[in-house]
Amino acid sequence: MDKAYNLVWADEFTTDGPVDSAKWTCELGHGIRGWGNAESQEYRDDLEHCRVENGRLIITGTKSEQSETYGSARIHTYGKSSWQYGRFEIRAKLPTGRGTWPALWMLSDAHKEGTPWPLCGEIDIMEHVGRNPEVIHFSLHTQEFNHPKKTQITGYHTMSGILEGFHTYRMDWTPEGFEFFVDGKLFNSFLKAGKSTIEEWPFDQPFHLIVNLAIGGHWGGEIDDSVLPATLELEYIRVYQLD
Repeated sequence: MDKAYNLVWADEFTTDGPVDSAKWTCELGHGIRGWGNAESQEYRDDLEHCRVENGRLIITGTKSEQSETYGSARIHTYGKSSWQYGRFEIRAKLPTGRGTWPALWMLSDAHKEGTPWPLCGEIDIMEHVGRNPEVIHFSLHTQEFNHPKKTQITGYHTMSGILEGFHTYRMDWTPEGFEFFVDGKLFNSFLKAGKSTIEEWPFDQPFHLIVNLAIGGHWGGEIDDSVLPATLELEYIRVYQLD
């Protein structure tokens, strides 16, 4: 760890039971248009779908045999902790199977306060879709650069063994831009240079963390029910900032 960085926030998931309500809020329901992506799951606040157990956060995607509905969980830090710049380190084990779509990501607080997506800005520390089992994605979305326009600022990489065990996903965010790492190896750098408007670069404002496991949707794709229940597991999240 660089000496100039100090730990300012962490969740080590040490207490079994629900997530720490002083740090996290659980989103509920189906959202608008399936959380904007035609996702199939309903987000729930129960121990079946979101719990801390044996030093890990466990988010589980399920399908009910009785109701034929999908369930999962999405948690965020808005209203409790937000950051402008910093080093974000998350140790996670990804689910397997077609239709799973785990994400470790951030939205600006402005989104919760009325600024629409993508003008608000989105930072994807890590995304994975089960239909491409060994591919990891890092992306930024803005009003000018976003996936509906097919202009998003993105990188994707094939990583053999990424579904085996835990891996450390890290993002360094400074006024100059972003760097994305897996297990200490740098994979992408996205720089602000030449992007002068908020439509191009809305990343000089506070953002909050989001952790979720979506099922299906425009990007998650066709769901293989046989892989459910599927779990996204986290050992820790640590946030550092410069002196």
